[in-house]
Amino acid sequence: MAKKTARVIVTLACTECEERNYTTSKNRRNDPGRMELSKYCPRCRVHTLHRETK
Repeated sequence: MAKKTARVIVTLACTECEERNYTTSKNRRNDPGRMELSKYCPRCRVHTLHRETK
């Protein structure tokens, strides 16, 4: 049986160009909302806000 865990893999997408650039993991129990991080977007070539997508 698979172990039931609170940690899940999420995808981060740029808010400017909507390209999915990064994947990361988060603890769903500690962070139930959508994750937002400032990351570098290679398509826009600047640091932009990246938001968690489905």
